[in-house]
Amino acid sequence: MDRGISRRALLGAVMSAPLLAACSGTFEDAPADSPGVHVSDGELTSRHWPGQRVSWAVARPTARQQAPVVVALHGRGGHATNAFTGLHLDRHVATTGLAVAAIDGGDTYWHARRSGVDTGAMVVDDFLPLLASMGLGTGRIGLLGWSMGGYGALWLATGLGRARVAGVAASSAALWLSPGDSAPGAFDDRDDFVRHDVFRLRSRLRGIPVRLDCGLDDPFLHADRAFAAGLPGTTTHFDPGGHTDAFWSAHGGAQMTWLARLLAT
Repeated sequence: MDRGISRRALLGAVMSAPLLAACSGTFEDAPADSPGVHVSDGELTSRHWPGQRVSWAVARPTARQQAPVVVALHGRGGHATNAFTGLHLDRHVATTGLAVAAIDGGDTYWHARRSGVDTGAMVVDDFLPLLASMGLGTGRIGLLGWSMGGYGALWLATGLGRARVAGVAASSAALWLSPGDSAPGAFDDRDDFVRHDVFRLRSRLRGIPVRLDCGLDDPFLHADRAFAAGLPGTTTHFDPGGHTDAFWSAHGGAQMTWLARLLAT
């Protein structure tokens, strides 16, 4: 790595309502059904993202109609189907008995923005009710995310609380120790960072099992370690790897199994 590149620049580089449609195979990169797994996808609209047709995809076990839901939040520059085409979480649906539900979040970092967009609120107010209407179990959910989505999973859990969230599994969570370190575009300004600083809100996560996975060559390793150190009981897996689909996919099965145990209690 070029020693002249700042840590902030590196982090920026790696990061650089009603249902409208519900069917199988709407999007070219949506996963196909596999043994024991049914996939559906579609679009919704939300007052939290005005003027946007928001894509979503769900992989559910065919043997469990009211399967508990794991909401999967993608990273910056990604989209809903990355949960399946990049991380292959659908491969763990039949074995865990969990449904995986993913939705597009743009590059908003899953929190309220000055623009009026709030994709985190969209997940809670629009996507979860849609999943419930499909017969899936949304009373208690699991949250799983990577990079921007890892931050988003932690952020959503601070708001939903332990009564609603059975556990949070975050890979390479996009965390920063100070506003000046954050990637361009992650927050509107310093005040926005402070309002949505999950370090400051860690007390809200007490009582919610949290698992952090991060590669030893990942630029977020230092901040993820610091976050875990301030949240007693956090399960951590810091092992060889970088900020890549390969690392996140390699940990997806273990994360799903971990969430399945929590959702079974």
